[in-house]
Amino acid sequence: MDRRKLIQYLLLNIFVSASVTGGILFWYDRNVRAVSQPAVVQATSANGGDSASAPGTDLQTDIPVKISSVVGAGTLDSEIVVVKFEGEGELDLTSWQLKDEDGNTFTFPKLTLYPNGAVQVHTNSGTDTVIDLYWGIGEAVWSSGENARLFDPQGNLRAVYRVP
Repeated sequence: MDRRKLIQYLLLNIFVSASVTGGILFWYDRNVRAVSQPAVVQATSANGGDSASAPGTDLQTDIPVKISSVVGAGTLDSEIVVVKFEGEGELDLTSWQLKDEDGNTFTFPKLTLYPNGAVQVHTNSGTDTVIDLYWGIGEAVWSSGENARLFDPQGNLRAVYRVP
C-alpha cells in the first residue's frame, strides 16, 4: 500500500471515529445525563409554608405526580418535559398546567394517566397522542437552572423540577 492511500485511510478513520464519538456524547448529554441527575426542589411560600396560604405557593404531595425530567432545554426541536404518575388508580390531567418562570403556560387537554404512566410535553408543534403532547410554541421555553412547575386545576402546586 502506498503512503498516499495510507494517509487517506488514516484521515478517514480519524474523521469517522470523531463523528461517532461526538454523536454519542451529544445523545448522552441530551437524553441520559438530563434524566439521571434530576435536581428536584421543594417550593416554599413566603410565609414559611402556612397551610392557610394562597393556592400554588406550597408544594402538595398527596397526589404522587412528578416532573421526572426536562430534556433538551434551550433547543426547540428536542425540548421535552416528562410528567409521571406514580400512584394507584387513575390521574385525570385535564386542565392541569405546566408553567415556566417566564409565564409560559401549557394546559393539559383531556388526558388520564394510569399507575406508572407518563406523558411527554414537547415544546414544538406536532400531533398529540396518548404519550406525546405538543405545546406549539415557536421558540424554546426551558433554560438551565429554571424551575418547571406543575399545577392542578385548582391552582395548587403539585410538582417542581429544576432544569439541569
